[in-house]
Amino acid sequence: MEKLSFYDVKSKKKFDSDAYEVREKNGRFFAVTKSQVGTHECWRVLGKDQAAKLKK
Repeated sequence: MEKLSFYDVKSKKKFDSDAYEVREKNGRFFAVTKSQVGTHECWRVLGKDQAAKLKK
């Protein structure tokens, strides 16, 4: 998978990850990964074209 940049709002740090899944919620697409420092998830908004490309 392509590496994406995520921002962890709880630790206020950016990180890159290629271990994520693409989810759709209310017609919008998100890349979701586990936080590097906690048990919570970090979400990143994706465009429709980018989500279609990453789902393959």
